[in-house]
Amino acid sequence: MTPKKTEDTPEIDLFRNELTNMLDHRHALYQLADLIDWHSFETEFGLRYCDDNGSPGKPIRLMVGLEYLKQIHNLSDEQVVKRWVENPYWQYLCGEIYFKHELPIDPSSLSRFRQRIGESGCEKLLAASIQAGVRSGAVKKRDFKRVTVDTTVQEKAVTFPTDSKLLNRSRQRLVRLCRRHRITLRQSYARNGPRAAWKVSRYAHARQMKRMQRELRRLRTYLGRVVRDIERRIAGQADLELWFAAEMSMARRLLAQEKHSKNKLYSLHAPEVECLSKGKAHKRYEFGVKVSITSTNRSNFIVGGQALPGNPYDGHTLSGALAQTRRLTHTEIEEAFVDKGYRGHGEETTTVYLSGQRRGIKTRGLRKRLKRRQAIEPIIGHLKSDGRLGRNYLQGMNGDAINVLLCCAGYNLRLILRHLRLFWPSIWRVFQALLEGRHQGANRDTLSPAMAIN
Repeated sequence: MTPKKTEDTPEIDLFRNELTNMLDHRHALYQLADLIDWHSFETEFGLRYCDDNGSPGKPIRLMVGLEYLKQIHNLSDEQVVKRWVENPYWQYLCGEIYFKHELPIDPSSLSRFRQRIGESGCEKLLAASIQAGVRSGAVKKRDFKRVTVDTTVQEKAVTFPTDSKLLNRSRQRLVRLCRRHRITLRQSYARNGPRAAWKVSRYAHARQMKRMQRELRRLRTYLGRVVRDIERRIAGQADLELWFAAEMSMARRLLAQEKHSKNKLYSLHAPEVECLSKGKAHKRYEFGVKVSITSTNRSNFIVGGQALPGNPYDGHTLSGALAQTRRLTHTEIEEAFVDKGYRGHGEETTTVYLSGQRRGIKTRGLRKRLKRRQAIEPIIGHLKSDGRLGRNYLQGMNGDAINVLLCCAGYNLRLILRHLRLFWPSIWRVFQALLEGRHQGANRDTLSPAMAIN
């Protein structure tokens, strides 16, 4: 049901002090709360609630504020809800008038809120962070005309995939599903399966490859026998076939795939995971999804981010990345700076410069902007170390797209908070110095000439 706005009467709250009277107005979070357009969230997200069904939802500003705080401090849903109770500045950011002593929501409500707003709603959160950056002075509108685009890998929260691990895990999931539906198998291999998987890892460590391959074939045989036994027992039962469809399809996919097969299955709980190689010396393969990051060339402010399932060629993704940036910033892009992986991009509306390009680089300012292309690499590093881009815990392809946008919004908010912490205290000190100077001048005017000389 649509969230309702609570109206606090002054009679009930007569003996409570408001947060605005308790907090320091120079604090960065206090100022950030006034920079974000919260009314736009209530206008857009309120349409995604049912009008006359269920209990009233939680306030939209509370949900958006908690999501922002989670991304700023790289916390889980449970951690951000627990720390919200302890911090009055967090409560003020989320729209509270008085200090609360109880948990605002169940942590699972954040997951349902992300599913409700979807990818388009998360784009709205990123756009709001960009607008707040303009209002705070952390980024200027003219910076949106020149951007830098690059791709990276958003790793999924999966273990490193091996054949033995996947085969044994698929068998265990099928056996557990049979027990849930009271289906008796001829053999479950509950003892022999883990033993064979244990031997595979030991033989591989000892470089005894023939013995390792023998145990792998044994694991494949165990899984094949379980699959065929289940097929016989659920044949003709439509309801059971529906329950077993997903697990059986993944098991058959595991049995059919080979070393050089395309579209291999790397995780059972996240079948959308892809294997990507970015040429890194320390990490040859990464398992997740390719993502595109767009930042301003001058102020390092992120103005776009999207997941790219299917591992497309970088040059084919440039037009979509620039279109998203135009949509979020409402600015026409004049120059885009990319690396050599974007050759053959086909972009016509924006002038694109490749790293290392010499032809057409005529001015000193253009050479400086092209040299700043590599500044996006530490931005991606901060997204992974300080944010949640390095390990995505959200489920499915929709979770991949949502996590990228939220990580970008959190990065922008961290930049804004840093700007507020560094900029506004200096302004406040200058203002205080002016006030003190005026006060001393007024006192000097009231003194006699002799006293002023002394």
